[in-house]
Amino acid sequence: MATKRQKKPRKTLRVAKRRPAVRRRPKAPDLLLAAIEGAERRQLGHVQLEVGRAGGARVKRMIYPAGFRWSVDMKPIVGTDLCMHAHVGFLARGSIHVEYADGCKVEFDAPQVVAIEPGHDGWVMGKGPAVMIEFDFENDTINRLGMPDAHRHS
Repeated sequence: MATKRQKKPRKTLRVAKRRPAVRRRPKAPDLLLAAIEGAERRQLGHVQLEVGRAGGARVKRMIYPAGFRWSVDMKPIVGTDLCMHAHVGFLARGSIHVEYADGCKVEFDAPQVVAIEPGHDGWVMGKGPAVMIEFDFENDTINRLGMPDAHRHS
């Protein structure tokens, strides 16, 4: 006599409901980092530099990467112990730390107007880049902007 096999109950599969696709707008380009039309572009000691002329002055956008330090990245290129340029401009993004030979320390956090006398080391603080818009008159910046030729306490 043949025995009938009992059928095992079937497992039902659950099909995940498909969620409607979320439409995301494409991320807008970061205009602070976009190429500047007509500017001279170059890389110097890991710094992205774009320079444009405005009358007798230059307007520069400098993008300092996270981890940048003048004494590490620029000193070997420039050959001086400290940066001997004056920097005047606007820190548009990020944070920088500046230290003078006499031990005086200054920190700048964007957005902030910046005036840095010659004779300093400096570095980017934090995980992101620092973006500085700078104005200069090449070798005549100190005189034309009425800055001291070195850092001094009042």
